[in-house]
Amino acid sequence: MSHDMPMPMPMPMPNHTMDGMSMMHMTFFWGKNVVMLFDDWPNGKLGMYILALVVLFVVAVAIEFLAYFSAVKTRASPIMSGLAHASVHGLRMALAYLVMLAVMSYNIGVFICVVVGHAFGYFLVKYRAALKGKDDLV
Repeated sequence: MSHDMPMPMPMPMPNHTMDGMSMMHMTFFWGKNVVMLFDDWPNGKLGMYILALVVLFVVAVAIEFLAYFSAVKTRASPIMSGLAHASVHGLRMALAYLVMLAVMSYNIGVFICVVVGHAFGYFLVKYRAALKGKDDLV
């Protein structure tokens, strides 16, 4: 009886390259040659990269506004109110996970736009609440 076991074959690594650059970054990098969320998008084009950054900024701001919605009291029945809040929470989580996946591209521009978008959205929500509270006092 032989105890010689065949050695397993090593797993092949993805061989995708874009302009000689590997698409699987594991460290932060700067540049427009990035793949976010979908294959071939933004495809290394500067205009599409800028559009992607703007979209991520707007989505990050929207996530902060949706977080504020959960604090809003509705006058509807408890079931309708619960369904509305659960729907908004589900949308917020879906958007947050998409933003997280985009950040996992390790592109510095993506990371900066998302952080600034969240901060700007948080500022707008708190500023609006402060103005509303100030009007209630007058």
